[in-house]
Amino acid sequence: MSEKMMLFIPAYNCEKQIVRVLAQLDEEVCAWFEEILVVNNRSTDNTEKAVLDYLKEHPNPKVRLVRNDENYGLGGSQKMSFHYAVDHGYDYVCMLHGDDQGNIHDFLPMLKKGIYKDHDCVLGARFMRGSRLEGYSLFRTFGNVVYDFIFAFVTRRRIFDLGSGLNLYSTAMLKDFFFEKFPDNLMFNYVMILASHYYEHDIRFYPVSWREDDQVSNVKMASQAVRVLRMAFGYLKDHESIHQEYREAPKTSYTCQDVEEERMV
Repeated sequence: MSEKMMLFIPAYNCEKQIVRVLAQLDEEVCAWFEEILVVNNRSTDNTEKAVLDYLKEHPNPKVRLVRNDENYGLGGSQKMSFHYAVDHGYDYVCMLHGDDQGNIHDFLPMLKKGIYKDHDCVLGARFMRGSRLEGYSLFRTFGNVVYDFIFAFVTRRRIFDLGSGLNLYSTAMLKDFFFEKFPDNLMFNYVMILASHYYEHDIRFYPVSWREDDQVSNVKMASQAVRVLRMAFGYLKDHESIHQEYREAPKTSYTCQDVEEERMV
């Protein structure tokens, strides 16, 4: 494999689930990534300790644990990791959520076939033919599909998911950091979908499995639904709105600290 690829795992208050995610990193998975960055977004539970304890029992030289200097939100963690990937010369950066809803093995066939080489990004899709949902309510499924259709109308593209937890990006797409003013919260990926239309990125959706059992959702469904609608139709009215400041508290940078030394204690 000639491409240089990294995997980052954003983690927030998922001490029970993060160990299961780390267990997904078998030899076959690790062969694709030169580095695996676990990003603790200032968890208030024992997420960080769970990672350290797991790595003591299952040493993996490719895994690096870092802690955000602030709670940046999911979007902020993605921005930090995108910057890291670009700054360290990676060709591709893959994201896998740390709450064990997705499975990195779903992307292995796509990687082996080299599908990612022909697109700016490959986005895991929970609501397309070939995807598999487990424990996901019909109400939430219906709501997601409706919003997929709304964004498809706005962007004139087929949209199969506004933001699953398993995505792969070419850093060539990210190098100008067009996403800097995008939301730091869970709506980051929604604006990324709009931006893909504005900047004419080549997106490929790919079916993945998704499950819910002991995860705790951070989505405030009612308030977020209204904000997402305003965002989508605001872009439909004026495409240049993609350049606006979406963040409630703009930051000049997104930084983290290495927790590596704690593994040696």
